[in-house]
Amino acid sequence: MTDTLPGTGLLGLSSLRHQVGEALTGFLDSKDQAAPGAELRYLTGTLRGLLAGGKRLRALLCVTGWQAAGATGDVTAAIHAAASLELFQVFALVHDDVMDDSDVRRGQPSAHRALALAYTADGGPHARAQAHGLGAAVLLGDLALVWSDELLHTAALAPGRLAQVQPLVAAMRSEIMYGQLLDLRTTGRLSDDVEGALRVVRYKTAKYTVERPLHIGAALAGATQPVLDACSAFGIPLGEAFQLRDDLLGVFGDPAETGKSVLDDLREGKSTVLMALAVQRASPAELDTLRALVGRSDLSEAQAAQVRSILHSTGARQTVEEMITTRHDAALAALDRAPFPAAAVVRLRQIARAATARQT
Repeated sequence: MTDTLPGTGLLGLSSLRHQVGEALTGFLDSKDQAAPGAELRYLTGTLRGLLAGGKRLRALLCVTGWQAAGATGDVTAAIHAAASLELFQVFALVHDDVMDDSDVRRGQPSAHRALALAYTADGGPHARAQAHGLGAAVLLGDLALVWSDELLHTAALAPGRLAQVQPLVAAMRSEIMYGQLLDLRTTGRLSDDVEGALRVVRYKTAKYTVERPLHIGAALAGATQPVLDACSAFGIPLGEAFQLRDDLLGVFGDPAETGKSVLDDLREGKSTVLMALAVQRASPAELDTLRALVGRSDLSEAQAAQVRSILHSTGARQTVEEMITTRHDAALAALDRAPFPAAAVVRLRQIARAATARQT
């Protein structure tokens, strides 16, 4: 049954997710059929599994950006462009998990772990499993990146529209690489630099997760500069709030809900706003504890509980909650000024609530 957004006549979020999923399935089916050999399905099977999970936030924002720019009617081109962002997201997640040596993604083994297990299950030597998994995951991420570009170019866009979209896609890709670099350079370095941590948030997540998908969708409809500017005014604070919530969930969340460990960020020594605030405010004894425990690859749950206690006692967790609220409110205030159709505003408010909802 097709759902609609109440009071708008627009397809609801679940229907949009379903249409994006169908576009991805059809694209991968065509790739499997045209593959030079059956071996490629070793990667596409894993790719399908990764695409089956997630909230499809970027895809939903892309279609909503199209609507925010005033587009109506056949949504097919916007759906295919949105689906291309899902492939790009898989590329980013797979490579991110390789760099972070993460074991779990969305409640399942991360791609390099799953590919290593598949290798040994197929008779490969256990001594080569880890190296094989990492190498195959890099190939999988590369394939998802290449195919995201191909899917965008097969979205039946008018030449003028494609020319408007491509610079935004290029900017998005450069920004996330820069954000990932900042993340790599700061991970493992306990720091009180809140502004530096926020810079990672902006480039690794905020622009890529919210602002650019909105821009790309709006450009599909030939958006004017005021519309693109309004997308930024909404997208940057919401994207920052989204990542700040994710940082809290990375330490205080329920793995059954989040699909990832609450030890990984602490073991890696992720340079988050949450941790920077705690370092700023910690007593000498608390700071000694953070220095001794954060970044330990063998961090136990009992030790993680000590770190969480400090994140509470310093007020760092509460401050991040307040930062999320402030940014969420700023995003909604930007919507009040935005030159968007009322139906698009309703949908963006709905997305903003879902993206920042407290789950801890």
